[in-house]
Amino acid sequence: MNIQQLEYILAVDTYRHFAKAAEHCRVTQPTLSMMIQKLEDELGVKLFDRNIQPVCPTPAGRKVIDQARVVLYQTSLIKDIVNEEEQSLKGTFRLAVLPTIAPYLLPRFFQQVSEKHPDLDIRILEMQTAPTTKALLNGEIDAAIIANQPTEVQLQGDILYYEQFYAYVARNESVFKKEMVRSADISDERLWLLDEGHCFRDQLMRFCQMEKVKLRQAAYRLGSLETFMRMVESGNGVTFIPELATYQLSEQQKELVRPFAIPKPAREIVWVTRKDFIRHSVAGILIESIRKSVPKEMRTLQAGLRVV
Repeated sequence: MNIQQLEYILAVDTYRHFAKAAEHCRVTQPTLSMMIQKLEDELGVKLFDRNIQPVCPTPAGRKVIDQARVVLYQTSLIKDIVNEEEQSLKGTFRLAVLPTIAPYLLPRFFQQVSEKHPDLDIRILEMQTAPTTKALLNGEIDAAIIANQPTEVQLQGDILYYEQFYAYVARNESVFKKEMVRSADISDERLWLLDEGHCFRDQLMRFCQMEKVKLRQAAYRLGSLETFMRMVESGNGVTFIPELATYQLSEQQKELVRPFAIPKPAREIVWVTRKDFIRHSVAGILIESIRKSVPKEMRTLQAGLRVV
């Protein structure tokens, strides 16, 4: 049994397909299959049921895979320990960022960090909260930027900044004539919201005391914030945008922005890692760069804001 074999079975578990797993591992399919077969022969048990598609772990295989994930994560910590002792800013750092954060935050700091630390390979993955949490727990990523404190005991969070929500309103909507928006002003028949599973959606629905959004939402189930903004600009409905998005707007677009009345809804933007996280030197560089990249007033919870 070796580390390479454990990596192969994790790849097959991830992709549920031997050819795709081999491509991910940058080996031929026969090589990957042979190595997994050798491991199965050594253990005396089948790890995957190859008679069904997609390929599925056997009950015993599931337990072996779960343990292999632990072993590989612990193995990866050895290099992290050495790098941290040397305060090295080299190697790969895998950072997951929510899709409702990434487009507005990354351009503010990523290029500067990359130029200042060229030996640090930062890999960005856009992921929603649930898969991000799973990836952290499985050791598949090093850190994450999400919009709430983690609830899992194995994880820890550090607040980066606070970001309020704004309404983005089409000119023909009645609420466009108001200087500030109240939750009671928002008609959910006219509202564009992200799909279920986005914490951005969940936070705003709680704030607006909406139990569900009516059927018009089904007309665009895979929308993004940017898509909904274009819909609003074309004269169709209302959506919500995060504060950093407003800094990317043209003067004409800013005319569609409306703040909420007090209490104004806001979210915590949180840096999350496992509690056994080691690469504090890299984390310190990134956290400092992120905090410096946002407006100073966003670094503390301002009066009149309410975290939702």
